[in-house]
Amino acid sequence: MPLADAGRGVAALLEQGRDRQPSRLDEQRRVAVEDDRPTAAPSGTIAASEMRRKGGGGFWRAGAVAPGFRHVDVLPTLADRAVALLRKQTAGKPFFLYLALSAPHTPWMPTADFRGKSGAGYYGDFVAQVDASVGRVLRALDEAKLAGDTLVLFTSDNGAHWLPSDIEQWRHRANDGLRGQKADIWDGGHRVPFLARWPGRVRAGSTSNELICLTDLLATAAALVGAKLPADAGEDSFDILPVLLGKQLGKPVHEAVVHHSADGTFGIRQGPWKLALALGSHGFSAPQNVKPTPGGPQGQLYNLDDDPGEQNNLWLQKPDVMRRLTALLDRYRSEGRSRPK
Repeated sequence: MPLADAGRGVAALLEQGRDRQPSRLDEQRRVAVEDDRPTAAPSGTIAASEMRRKGGGGFWRAGAVAPGFRHVDVLPTLADRAVALLRKQTAGKPFFLYLALSAPHTPWMPTADFRGKSGAGYYGDFVAQVDASVGRVLRALDEAKLAGDTLVLFTSDNGAHWLPSDIEQWRHRANDGLRGQKADIWDGGHRVPFLARWPGRVRAGSTSNELICLTDLLATAAALVGAKLPADAGEDSFDILPVLLGKQLGKPVHEAVVHHSADGTFGIRQGPWKLALALGSHGFSAPQNVKPTPGGPQGQLYNLDDDPGEQNNLWLQKPDVMRRLTALLDRYRSEGRSRPK
């Protein structure tokens, strides 16, 4: 989960994936990377592990590993290094901290202090450890007297990978009442937490119904420092600083937001309306791919104000909305952008 980074000199424990780029911890090469290079060569090997759901050690693929590397150490070490960086900061001196936490993505590896704390298995315990890790960062900001000048953003890149069997076993809905999960075209795969803290500027406890997207972080960061984005950068990025500051807007920030599932199926959200150009989840949830029937809907259309669980497909009942959103999505795809030049 992105929170905020650390410039040169701050270690991020990352895994070198099959494409030899920094990747997630369940891939095939596991090393610690500091600045621009591994701290040790992946000279050893590690066997594959099954998912925790199946009694395994957390799920990772067999592959190379650096000496002394342990999956369970990654999240605590990232939090330690972030806190250490903040303690070295001087009030009034700008800094940027991007803390890409390894959790709660697999492998689920909560430390002993958090096991059994959540009542939702290893996944829930790992989420609890994420919360505690973020709490450590926030306390470090407070103790360094940096909080008033620091905008903190906390979010996730997708919904939880939470199966129907997990809901049944733990009586917990990791994606609240939304349909589906990570990788799906449904909102359980796309709607994520987004929290901001900036004392004196972002009102504590406030909420907003404005439709935003993680692509907006680029344009927002540029606005914060007074930079202008080139026309060919951030093609789907909009400045959401007015939303964070609670300002009244004359019109929505986004005309619409584009979605797509793990297999590349496209969708689009505008106001309460959400369109998907196929039937099924096209991700992890069943049914994944439903073939249209003659005379039946060719895709999915939902009014999320009335139907946040995406149960009532209005594709046939609202042909005008379906055609309008399809045309808008086609235009964005043709132009390669949703932000005007």
